Amino acid sequence: MHSRFGELFPKRALYSQTVDEAHQTRAASFGPAAAEYDRGRPSYPADVVDWMIPAGTKTAIDLGAGTGKFTQLLAARGLEVTAVDPSEGMLAQLRASVPGVVTAGGTAEALPLPDDFADLVTAAQAWHWVDGERGFPEVARVLNPGGSLALVWNFRDNRDGWMNELAGIIIDRDERVEVENVRPAHPQFEEFEHRIFSWSQTLSREGLVDLVKSRSIYLVASPEEQRSVLDRVGELLDSHPELAGRTTYELPYRTHSFRARVKK
Repeated sequence: MHSRFGELFPKRALYSQTVDEAHQTRAASFGPAAAEYDRGRPSYPADVVDWMIPAGTKTAIDLGAGTGKFTQLLAARGLEVTAVDPSEGMLAQLRASVPGVVTAGGTAEALPLPDDFADLVTAAQAWHWVDGERGFPEVARVLNPGGSLALVWNFRDNRDGWMNELAGIIIDRDERVEVENVRPAHPQFEEFEHRIFSWSQTLSREGLVDLVKSRSIYLVASPEEQRSVLDRVGELLDSHPELAGRTTYELPYRTHSFRARVKK
């Protein structure tokens, strides 16, 4: 139960590749798991979204929009949203979840949009896949003067109890991205403000399994490695004293949000 994901997924999955190759492989892995991603991944609390949207915002680009978890929150606030993602599988799920939103295939490093296009660019659970040297200038290009870039990450609070044991099963030791490693900064933007929001997500057993199955390190693993992980997750849910006999599970999160205006 305490084995690390890195031990379950040895060199074939990641470590035989260079860092860049492994990163690209995992970044491109989500499309086939769009349905699991949509069911298992958490949304974002209203106060997080409100903090990220400056007053007067009318148009937004949601980068790495995936299945539309954040896109639909922007659209619900009356913004005109363009959702951008490199995976057609994810965008197909987004169009089903958020009808009427404009979608475009693309990446933060090469946006298929004109200059001065939007008041706000967002990236939810996505900027760590971006090459910042290319991504920041490209975002600055498509922002209107005075526009903002807002970035957000949901981090499960794995510090204690069964959450720590779950993390030991499903998170590779090299995948434990600390917020310090992704703290944004670029000379084309003002200094980023940072806020942390604490909240929780309630999942059924099926939803928790979908969460596990939507993770990039699971998606690039072999079928045997995937089965081993799911078996260990099932063992945890059935045997841990905090979990045995339960049908729903409350996962605590700490959501890190950043925002900054473009210098333009």
